[in-house]
Amino acid sequence: MEKIKDYFLDTYALIEIVKENQNYRKFQDTFNVTSLMNLLEIHYIISSRFGIKEADMIINKLKEILISAKIEDVKDASGFRIKNVKKKFSYIDCLGYSIAQNRNFKFVTGDNQFEGFSGVEFVK
Repeated sequence: MEKIKDYFLDTYALIEIVKENQNYRKFQDTFNVTSLMNLLEIHYIISSRFGIKEADMIINKLKEILISAKIEDVKDASGFRIKNVKKKFSYIDCLGYSIAQNRNFKFVTGDNQFEGFSGVEFVK
């Protein structure tokens, strides 16, 4: 199966792109994916700060890059969270990281907890 996407964008990355952080500019011109759970998280964050209308507009644009989780992703995310329990990763982050790992995408984040992890492109 040929990979057609380059990066999995976690919620941190999506927010930074929306904020037009120049360090995330390169991801605007690449092929990216994210999960439905990350859209839930970004919708909540944008709604609480700027209102539902703004949040709806943003996730309507982002729905184009959705990728579905598979049962193996869920199992791997659970194992990853157990293995890294001291880091207190969120379930959404564990699922996103597992999706990225299982499909050979770079997991893009600025979340300090992921700094130094394999397969992560850490950007602040």
